[in-house]
Amino acid sequence: MTIFADMITLDDIRKPVTAELEALDEFVDRQFTAEGELLSDMLRYALSARGKGIRPMLVMLSAAMNAPVKGAAAGRRACLAAMLVEMIHVASLIHDDVIDEADMRRGKPSANARWPSHKAVILGDYILAKNMNIGLQSGQFDLVTHVCGSMAALCEGEVLQDECAANSTMTRQAYLDIIYKKTASLLGVSASAGALAVGATRDRVATMRRFGEAVGMAFQIQDDILDYTPTAHTGKPANNDLREGKITLPLLSVLDRASDSRRRELLERLSRCHESDEEVEYLRSTVENEGGLSFAAEVMQGYSFPTRRSSDLPPKLINLNIDRFYGTKEKLHLAHRHDVLALCNDLLRDGTFESAGRHREESVRRGELDVPAGQLRQLHRLCRDGHSGGHDAQAHRL
Repeated sequence: MTIFADMITLDDIRKPVTAELEALDEFVDRQFTAEGELLSDMLRYALSARGKGIRPMLVMLSAAMNAPVKGAAAGRRACLAAMLVEMIHVASLIHDDVIDEADMRRGKPSANARWPSHKAVILGDYILAKNMNIGLQSGQFDLVTHVCGSMAALCEGEVLQDECAANSTMTRQAYLDIIYKKTASLLGVSASAGALAVGATRDRVATMRRFGEAVGMAFQIQDDILDYTPTAHTGKPANNDLREGKITLPLLSVLDRASDSRRRELLERLSRCHESDEEVEYLRSTVENEGGLSFAAEVMQGYSFPTRRSSDLPPKLINLNIDRFYGTKEKLHLAHRHDVLALCNDLLRDGTFESAGRHREESVRRGELDVPAGQLRQLHRLCRDGHSGGHDAQAHRL
């Protein structure tokens, strides 16, 4: 079977809103200036390493999809919404690197590696403050309220992650809560803010938010999978989560199926990973050999192929019964939607869409998945062609 015969790149998805994203870059350059040479240098450095710009791209694509007429997404409100979500993300990464004592970000030294950590914290605070000030001065209070509420979720997710790590109490539910708050929430807000910016209905805004959250959940799980893959080109060191003592879904699935004594042994090894490459390699191979990566890939697929039951999830999450993946013989019947997974894989790698690792390829070969063109590709075409009719049915199918 040919996988993703009609390959599409991230540049292809971005193409319908290239002009809008270029206008955003110019807008950010004009707005984000600072007094003083040091702060100006730090700000330029942080903004020069913004990555692929996934969140503003989602804003602009959603705005283009939901705009009443072609070209309406090029307005100032969509640009403002894109700036708000992107700068929240940039500041959160700076703070994350300080907390994690990370030296690299996207293949470059992190802000806290180039300057003392307390200056990096101030830089992140300054970006957040400047972002809020620009938003409030614009008078677009609906957008500011809609977007900036996600900042509290980011903080809650970080505290919960730290608490679970310190007490070795990570559970499946806690893991899902953490990645929802730290990743999916802002991606959901990105997609919904684009719709809100062009005057979409409340139902459409809510639909786009659910879609963005699904992308975010799958994106973060794929990121956690790639951390165990030495050949992944993500701009971060391989096995970084293990070295930082983080329990993510691939390892968590192994721990949940281990005996009490085996679990204690694995957790003891994890506590030594920050100083022992041998322990890192032991846990990496254990996760791979005991099905942790395959399990995580299946859970990730669930966010593209929702099941009927959702009782195990927080109210804001899309329908996915995680318990179905544990010990049940019921086969998961997957619908024909691969594009969220393809997007998430491409966001974390350079180049064309690929499958979600060889574990997903094996599932395709076994006939458990089918991979026809799906929803993101249709979204891309809708934006490209400028259609405005029929979006309600299309959006609800997402």
